Amino acid sequence: MRKLCILGSTGSIGVSTLEVVRLHPTLFSIESLSANTRVDEMLAQCQEFKPSTVVMVAEHAAQALKVKLHQNGLQNIEVLSGGQGLIDIAQADTTDTVMAAIVGASGLLSTMAAVKSGKRVLLANKEALVTSGALFIDAVEKYGAELLPIDSEHNAIFQCLPTNVQAKPGRCDLVNNGVSKILLTGSGGPFRTFSVEQLEEVTPAQACAHPNWEMGRKISVDSATMMNKGLEFIEAKWLFNIDPDDIQVVLHPQSTIHSMVQYKDGSVIAQMGNPDMRTPIAHALAYPRRIDSGVAPLDFFNTPSFEFEDVDYHKYPNLKLAIAACKSGQGACTALNAANEIAVDAFLNEKIKFTDIAKINETSVNKFVSERVASIDDVVALDARAREFSRNLIASGCFVVNRVAVNEVNKKGNL
Repeated sequence: MRKLCILGSTGSIGVSTLEVVRLHPTLFSIESLSANTRVDEMLAQCQEFKPSTVVMVAEHAAQALKVKLHQNGLQNIEVLSGGQGLIDIAQADTTDTVMAAIVGASGLLSTMAAVKSGKRVLLANKEALVTSGALFIDAVEKYGAELLPIDSEHNAIFQCLPTNVQAKPGRCDLVNNGVSKILLTGSGGPFRTFSVEQLEEVTPAQACAHPNWEMGRKISVDSATMMNKGLEFIEAKWLFNIDPDDIQVVLHPQSTIHSMVQYKDGSVIAQMGNPDMRTPIAHALAYPRRIDSGVAPLDFFNTPSFEFEDVDYHKYPNLKLAIAACKSGQGACTALNAANEIAVDAFLNEKIKFTDIAKINETSVNKFVSERVASIDDVVALDARAREFSRNLIASGCFVVNRVAVNEVNKKGNL
């Protein structure tokens, strides 16, 4: 029986993980859970799964949960708070598997703690690799952690690779295993058929209405801008030890084919299924076994035709910027992720327009593209400075992109 810690248990990935666990009570036990402020949701999870420890990042939420647990006869569940609480449960000896599902860079330190404890890490927090890249992969190798991707695209790529390649995340040799290219699919989000001019007026509600997937608000906006695909591009580089020029983004509106691997002999192996995160979650939870995920099998006779399109980078400038950042270095990637989190939050709170997200991201990357990142402390410091810089841009309204600086970033990224 695997003993699980779920970082971010009240988010969409966390809830889906618990749905899979619910189907297999003899295979998995829940040892610890974490959330930010959702006290009632956490109480319900505690009542059902009886973890030994939970973390509410916000102190006021932790105190509120303690009261409710006591009222419901669950006072034996330990309640921690803050970032240190996340680190504590991620590295606790009572667990062997950590689902890293905290959205954003805030999940980096707890995910790294799980890696340094040599655990099986189910990586749903793509920002950990985006912000720390080689540092993260080095830690996986040094501490003997087992890294399994949860993002549907990376999990699909993983499934399409030879077993010996799967065993070496970040250190695999694709070329000598016959791989010529990774095809990273994306739906194009809710605005795929919009003109560039129409994007000026879209609302947060429209951006959060993904046509195929049920996701949190931040990830939904990232999908609409295709920044999500840009972050996945960077993550794929590190997970599969591949040159960025050998990753191709392909629009696939139906989201049925989750990604593909092209081999030198002309073969293309694709992983497909209904768009439901329980499939990659179940795959990683039980790997190398296959278990029921609760997802209906793909019905080929009632599935829409497969369509594929090239990417219009004028419509998706965030994706172009992310690819350039990937080729430019870790400083650009760390700054891009930080700026994007601030910009998306501002858009969701109606402080900026949808198209301003890309402008803020570009301006921030220009500022920090030359920064060197040699340690996790450097990552944390750069992340904080990039966030502050982006907040000031938004407050001042001065996020007109310096085209000369952008051109320099694109030259470095060969775009």
